Amino acid sequence: MRPQTPDDVFDLLDMSITSAVLGAAMELGLFWVLAEQPSGTAELALALEIPKNRCQYMLQLLERVGLVEPTAEGYVVSPTAKTAILDAYSRETWAFLAGESRERIPAVCNLAANIRSPESVWALQGITPPDYLEHLRQSSEEAQRFTRMLYEIHLPLADEIAETLDMQGVKQMMDLGGGSGVVSHALLRRNPDLTSVVVDLPTVCQAGREIAREIGMEDRIRYQEADFGQDKLPTGFDLVLDCDVRAYSMGVLPKIREALRPGGRLVIVDQFAPAPGIAPPSYVYWAFLASMANPQFALSTMGQAQELLETEGFRFLSETVLSPPEARRWSRDWTMVQASRT
Repeated sequence: MRPQTPDDVFDLLDMSITSAVLGAAMELGLFWVLAEQPSGTAELALALEIPKNRCQYMLQLLERVGLVEPTAEGYVVSPTAKTAILDAYSRETWAFLAGESRERIPAVCNLAANIRSPESVWALQGITPPDYLEHLRQSSEEAQRFTRMLYEIHLPLADEIAETLDMQGVKQMMDLGGGSGVVSHALLRRNPDLTSVVVDLPTVCQAGREIAREIGMEDRIRYQEADFGQDKLPTGFDLVLDCDVRAYSMGVLPKIREALRPGGRLVIVDQFAPAPGIAPPSYVYWAFLASMANPQFALSTMGQAQELLETEGFRFLSETVLSPPEARRWSRDWTMVQASRT
């Protein structure tokens, strides 16, 4: 929304309330209830166990942003919500994403009072930010939800990588922090002689194996349980993939280099800063939140990534901006970088 009038600015100030309402609607399944049949306020309030008046105001807020519409039979999902929500991802994925957003709200509470602080605003308030990796380590259920969410969200990206990446000479690859193996699946479909090893946390590997069985990929992909930040990596690979993980920036490039055969390739798919201290358009929200925990947070630029690769014994080969067809449009600025082990 680009404000043009004072009323537009008022709406922006109140957007946090609308955001919270939208997240709650996703976690409670409101859009999927309405997709089954139109519902009046009293009927919907009963189904979702919300006080009637509160439910009415919630519906009015969602109507105001064009996500539900009143009809003679009751409220229905708008065409916008059908396209952008129901047809985009599953109810489970949206509920997971909404829950994550809710957990980050404390970072921006009392922002005017806290934004000047040179330390973490979480620490300033005496609270601990969510530790998603620890959640995955400790909870199989959380890992299952997280892995399936990323599988669904990364399907278009995986297809684009498989269509773009030259796999000539690659027989064995490692998908580092690959979760469900969604990118590996896409590459395996296009390359019959390829095998892949996904290296990830034990709980994530468990979820990945289930997905691989469901889609008939279990014979061509293996899941090796490891914390790549601490554990040794398997070796002997023609290619190592680091997609949306940023393993290359976590001090593990020497391990990745040893995992590759001489001349083997490292492929990084990431969002890079267009200039130091500037976030790509699709990453501004996440960058600001990260700065709330670490005021020095900064995404790597392409130049910084290239310098790091060359320092750690890689030869920079290429960068490719991934631009999928309109039918598979995503909202992030993905770039694929390739480097070879020297």
